Amino acid sequence: MDQRLLVVSPVRNEAAHIESVALALAAQTRRPDLWLVVDDESTDETPQILAQVARRLEFMEVINSRPHADGEAPRDRLAVAAPPKAFNVGLQNAGWQSFTHIAKLDGDIELPPHYFEQVLGEFRRDATLGLAGGVLEERDGTDWGEAHAANDYHIRGALKCYSRDCLEAIGGIQERLAWDAIDEIYARMRGYRTRTLSRLVARHHRPTASADGILRGRARHGQCAYIVRFTLPWVTLRAFKVAAERPRALSGFAFLYGYLRSALLRVPRVDDPEFHSFVRRELRERLRLELAGRVPRGERLVSVASRER
Repeated sequence: MDQRLLVVSPVRNEAAHIESVALALAAQTRRPDLWLVVDDESTDETPQILAQVARRLEFMEVINSRPHADGEAPRDRLAVAAPPKAFNVGLQNAGWQSFTHIAKLDGDIELPPHYFEQVLGEFRRDATLGLAGGVLEERDGTDWGEAHAANDYHIRGALKCYSRDCLEAIGGIQERLAWDAIDEIYARMRGYRTRTLSRLVARHHRPTASADGILRGRARHGQCAYIVRFTLPWVTLRAFKVAAERPRALSGFAFLYGYLRSALLRVPRVDDPEFHSFVRRELRERLRLELAGRVPRGERLVSVASRER
């Protein structure tokens, strides 16, 4: 079967980055069959830039998301899961079932030129692969460096690619906080592999966080860990790793605080006994591998930065 690729990009106020994202897509050795950009009520020059770019790219379309209930877009978009809502709007408008692969790409991610060619190649080689994506690098002063240590099973929500069968099997994307962990866990529960392609490095032009700042973003990630029922020992170990990220030390405290605060407030968690049991089994195995120093890491070979060096 020929592969057909749909890329959906939920964007809001991305005037500073969206043209670079578009240029990177235009330079792909395997372009999307459709790039659908969902403008989520931008208040800057994003709509005008999108209209200009769409006139130049025959594979690009632009639509608007549904208005927010209160008429005002939320400030902390991670907290209300605005990106997956806009993503689902895009899926509904694109007729996603007619595509074999569906990717989510944020409006501040610049891809290396062979990105989709290599991602689709991995799906072609591995019939069990349901969800895949590369890793991100962010600017630290004048240098670019990996935003988070890559592992072999978690794909960043900013650049995920699903097979259609996997997306159908997991029931689509949940419009809630922690959606980008919930989807992966359900994919593995349904027998699909989730894989980070650590050789493919994309540039993230806006640092990972919510609109209220990096530490608030770290705390939200701790809340996500609670929602998907990660255990306290695992989260504590993870907090030491997060502590190495900007701002150092404080990031780890914020991550752990977000988890503990969610437990204290009894934030609603994924209410599925099968999901809970599966997560516990996975965490036990990963903890065993962590302690044995056997967590696999891939080589990073393909990067946007290679075009400039």
